[in-house]
Amino acid sequence: MKVLLAGGGTAGHTSPLLATAEVLREAGVEVTCLGTPRGLEVTLIPQAGYPLELVPPVPLPRKPGADLAKVPVRLKRSVAAAREVIERVQPDVVCGFGGYVSVPAYLAARKRVPIVVHEGNARPGIANKLGARFTTHVATSFPGTDLPHAQLIGLPIRRLISGLDRDALRAEARAFFGLEADRPTLLVTGGSQGARRINHAVSGAARELADAGVQVLHVAGRVDEAAPDRHQGDPPYVVEGFVDRMDLAYAAADFIVCRAGANTVTEVAVTGLPAAFVPLPIGNGEQAVNAHPVVQSGGALLIDDAAFTSRWVEQVVVPLLRDTTRLAQMSQAAAHELPRDADQRLAQMVLDAAAGAPGPADGVR
Repeated sequence: MKVLLAGGGTAGHTSPLLATAEVLREAGVEVTCLGTPRGLEVTLIPQAGYPLELVPPVPLPRKPGADLAKVPVRLKRSVAAAREVIERVQPDVVCGFGGYVSVPAYLAARKRVPIVVHEGNARPGIANKLGARFTTHVATSFPGTDLPHAQLIGLPIRRLISGLDRDALRAEARAFFGLEADRPTLLVTGGSQGARRINHAVSGAARELADAGVQVLHVAGRVDEAAPDRHQGDPPYVVEGFVDRMDLAYAAADFIVCRAGANTVTEVAVTGLPAAFVPLPIGNGEQAVNAHPVVQSGGALLIDDAAFTSRWVEQVVVPLLRDTTRLAQMSQAAAHELPRDADQRLAQMVLDAAAGAPGPADGVR
């Protein structure tokens, strides 16, 4: 069996693609990936050992202008390139994860090859709204996503994370980052590019954190944006530009401050790590909606970007890190809120679609 997986641009599309590809490859499926020359997929997919085909990107301008007028021609060219890949690779099914590359993939596959759609965010993007019109095999990551034929399966994440035992790894993880074994530990991350608001707010509260006996692992993206006020004898405040062992970072922590991208929300929840989600203040508000199920369960807090200040860290985060009972309750609530086996579920949906099995809502079109 052959499968074409279309997704890229950001980690939000590439990470679930790779998690699903791993399951399919283990099942003996021949996996080919489709991306554009501009995204993270150019590096990450070949590194993971999958062949990558590229099509021209078709960005959709948010405002009228010359670029918007060029979209039809660019889309036609990209669809033709995707169709050429499909004719050459001969996949039994095309699975899209959203983003620029999925639109030409869906249009090229329509009426030729079965389509599976996976939406990573709580609010669907334009690409997957289109793709969901062509198939009944539609998977979503969060409750309430408004797509036809949607089946909630969760977001595929790496097994290194979905199978993580934080308690068992805690001592090793803290030693790995140069942290002390028995102190309350705060993990801070704004994602792979960092987040200036988060960096400045937390580093600005470094004195209060130290006085409370809290140690910090701060993944800042830009190290120069996290300059904590430290004195000799203070608990460790470790600043890293980037961490590729996020499993150990999660295991080291008692609490995390982070953005609310779909991957982050899912990974934090399934590992049972209590969180303060600070949604990115741009886009269509999907990050806040991503966080809602975990927040409503009691497993996390939600704070607007503009309201996330050093004073908020001092008044809310510091007391939480000293309240072990509350942290245990939050951990328990978060760990049972989102599916942790979405990679298996989505792979099975792909296999079912390729085999001609009906989707969960088949017959209603």
